[in-house]
Amino acid sequence: MRLLLNWLLSALSLMIVAYVVPGFHVGGFIAALIAALVIGLINATLGFFLKIVTFPLAILTLGIFWLVVNALMLRLATWFVPGFRIDTFWAAFLGAVVLMLVNLVLKKLVREPARDR
Repeated sequence: MRLLLNWLLSALSLMIVAYVVPGFHVGGFIAALIAALVIGLINATLGFFLKIVTFPLAILTLGIFWLVVNALMLRLATWFVPGFRIDTFWAAFLGAVVLMLVNLVLKKLVREPARDR
């Protein structure tokens, strides 16, 4: 159930980012659902590998380079998802930052309250 909720929240995040970031386009909620799935798969495979390889560079840039990696993963996802388009690298970079923040906020809003021990 949690996996389904995270998928829906990621799709909603993509819709919000498309509304906020110029040059970041999502054709509808179905395209957002497919894009969220593809982005998750890309980040779990190629993104994971790239983050390991670029770890020294990420340390030198205090983690900012990983935003570049995330932007590249978003651009890669546009190749596989019809209805999902990012016009420029800077739109992808800004989209990666906003997507990270929106995902963080949405997941905090719907998390389960801490149980008393």
